[in-house]
Amino acid sequence: MAKERMLRFVTVAREMPEKRPPDLRSQDFHEIYRDYATDKAEEQSARCSQCGVPYCQSHCPLHNNIPDWLRLTAEGRLQEAYELSQATNTFPEICGRICPQDRLCEGNCVIEKSGHGTVTIGSVEKFLTDTAWEMGWVKPIKPAKERAESVGIIGAGPGGLAAADVLRRRGVQVTVYDRYDRAGGLMTYGIPGFKLEKPVVMQRIAQLENGGVQFVLNCNVGQDISFDAIRGQHDAVLIATGVYKARDLAVPGVGAGGVVAALDYLTASNRKGFGDDLPQADAERLNAEGKRVVVIGGGDTAMDCVRTAIREGATSVKCLYRRDRANMPGSQRETQNAEEEGVEFVWLAAPKGFTGGAQVEGVMVQRMRLGPPDATGRQSPELIEGADYVEPADLVIMALGFEPEDLPAQWEQPDLKVTRWGTVRADFQTHATNLPGVYAVGDIVRGASLVVWAIRDGREAADAILNYLAQGAVVAAE
Repeated sequence: MAKERMLRFVTVAREMPEKRPPDLRSQDFHEIYRDYATDKAEEQSARCSQCGVPYCQSHCPLHNNIPDWLRLTAEGRLQEAYELSQATNTFPEICGRICPQDRLCEGNCVIEKSGHGTVTIGSVEKFLTDTAWEMGWVKPIKPAKERAESVGIIGAGPGGLAAADVLRRRGVQVTVYDRYDRAGGLMTYGIPGFKLEKPVVMQRIAQLENGGVQFVLNCNVGQDISFDAIRGQHDAVLIATGVYKARDLAVPGVGAGGVVAALDYLTASNRKGFGDDLPQADAERLNAEGKRVVVIGGGDTAMDCVRTAIREGATSVKCLYRRDRANMPGSQRETQNAEEEGVEFVWLAAPKGFTGGAQVEGVMVQRMRLGPPDATGRQSPELIEGADYVEPADLVIMALGFEPEDLPAQWEQPDLKVTRWGTVRADFQTHATNLPGVYAVGDIVRGASLVVWAIRDGREAADAILNYLAQGAVVAAE
């Protein structure tokens, strides 16, 4: 029966959920893809080839059992499909929305390689979990037995929350500390609503709160509470702070008004979406309405910025990137969405400074060409002499990536080992740091990376912490 339902990739074409027209979706911050109807989700799942070596699964950081939950979806066994998908993923509805499937599961789909178009894995994953929430299949967190041990988690982003979920389900007392006034990290304040509507994040946080996870918000470790105090209050500590320090440019005019960091801009936009009142200066400085906007960078954060600026009513939005389209690090799907919405991409262009004095008026642009590959295998950009020009701009958003903050200094922990890049040094499998009972996960270990990798790290670290707590119980018993 299953074989009859599957292997339909030859007769059934790949079909994504309907995308809202650009002229409509660019007017608001709602998600741009509509939901699958049940019969369409079943039809698209039936395109899976059920191959013997599922490259979609092996290229998923969480190793989700994708072929099996696609088969269950095709058979109409949606609750079973959801339960299988969430068995390895703490937040499948979030991954279904924001994972770069074109680089991970879908990009390695066998039928994609054979020219038939990949299975729409991410859209089916989103459909399954949204259906599960609607139908009440997402169960509350109810530990079978409460335990006395407690774990402190610093950072309420995907890594910290994934660990909190695993630990709390095992009865461990969990407290999450975060610098912001809402939990969720970049899922709440860094990713725009048109990719991830905020109620989707808030319902998971509510599930954790209702399940007994304690949140201490507006808490900046090293200022409001010391790291030593957190260690003293808990049996183990998990560092999941992420990386928030924006990379900067050492060029003339970088301190001018109107030259802002990407995260500051996206956070302000998301706060407005929550209905928060921003300080007047920030409301004016971090608003693209009526401005000529230039975004510098080619990653997913840059794509978030250009598409946000379109929705805020910018008169023009241009994205400068020093390599060409084929060599940009961001999702090609997001680039296409941005172009549809009116963003202009200026490839092989790099900033050399800003004009205008106290208030930016333009970006001094150097034209580039691609030379030999660098150490990563990507072609290195080279300067074209005499091809400079000025791109007019009222607001320049720098989306150049993020670096780790100096945690040993901020937390007065000189013994905490870090790498030469400033990331926390942690064991690859257990995520243990050199400090006893202290673990670290996500971007603060990997450098700026994907939500799905943070979720994997958080789940793995939670298992390691449970083993560590068990060893302590054995020692105490002896």
